[in-house]
Amino acid sequence: MGGRVSRSDFEWVYTDEPHATRRTQMLAKYPQIKQLMGPNPHLKWIMMMMVAAQLIAFYLVKDLQWKWVIFWSYVFGGCINHSMTLAIHEISHNAAFGGSRILWNRWYGMFGNLPIGLPYSISFKKYHLDHHRYLGDDGIDVDIPTEFEGWLFCTTIRKLVWILLQPLFYAIRPLYINPKAITDMELINGAIQLTFNLAIYYLWGPKPVVYMIAGSLLCMGLHPISGHFIAEHYMFLKGHETYSYYGPLNLLTFNVGYHMEHHDFPSISGCNLQKVRQIAPEYYNNLPHHNSWVKVLWDFITDDSIGPYSRVKRLSNIKKD
Repeated sequence: MGGRVSRSDFEWVYTDEPHATRRTQMLAKYPQIKQLMGPNPHLKWIMMMMVAAQLIAFYLVKDLQWKWVIFWSYVFGGCINHSMTLAIHEISHNAAFGGSRILWNRWYGMFGNLPIGLPYSISFKKYHLDHHRYLGDDGIDVDIPTEFEGWLFCTTIRKLVWILLQPLFYAIRPLYINPKAITDMELINGAIQLTFNLAIYYLWGPKPVVYMIAGSLLCMGLHPISGHFIAEHYMFLKGHETYSYYGPLNLLTFNVGYHMEHHDFPSISGCNLQKVRQIAPEYYNNLPHHNSWVKVLWDFITDDSIGPYSRVKRLSNIKKD
């Protein structure tokens, strides 16, 4: 603790990502897993209640002192907004209306985006599917930190700053690693979000707007829920590039902690990922996993063997879009 991270480069490997192989083996042995694929019938209603809860909160914070606006942004509003980003993650896999109604999913993702305050839904989907298809591929998977991040954030204090600034790096990293043309749907997402923010400002003043945006930024930084960013793919044990988390925060995050299961079967909604592990326990019981996202954050910040370079990377021959 307090020293310099021992890693000076990513963990380069020359093997295919493991999830496609495991998926093929599991489906051959347990074809009933296919029955778990499909949308989550409750997702759209849960998202609707989350949006309604935030609208009520916007009204309640409009007359609070600024210190309480920020406090409630962190302990309540930000938690809902971070949970909503993971509902949008589900929607990126068409979990609200199924694969036959892709456009419905995209529009509903923009609806869920409203209380987050920043246009996110459409851009996230555009890059997230690459993360599944080309896990760890250099220049394709924008979930991998840049060389600059690995070089600069290499001490305990700097890693703490990096965690605090996670939203910034997730926003600008795709523009550097794998820039793609802005789509019409992204422009629509931005216009709808701006209109919503201005409407909230007009109705109730600046405090609800600060409440929703500050909550989104704070709870994607140093916050227990944000531990999933580090827990999912940072290499805590050599040779293992994806990890699951089986703790209680899965209840707030649509089971995103079941991350090995999710990468094995991206078409299975979070509500059914536990069943995958129940059907085929021998494929998961002996794999390393996390039990606490708070401990993940603590270990990442304080352990001198772990840093932004602690990711598996692969050379890619894929032509960028």
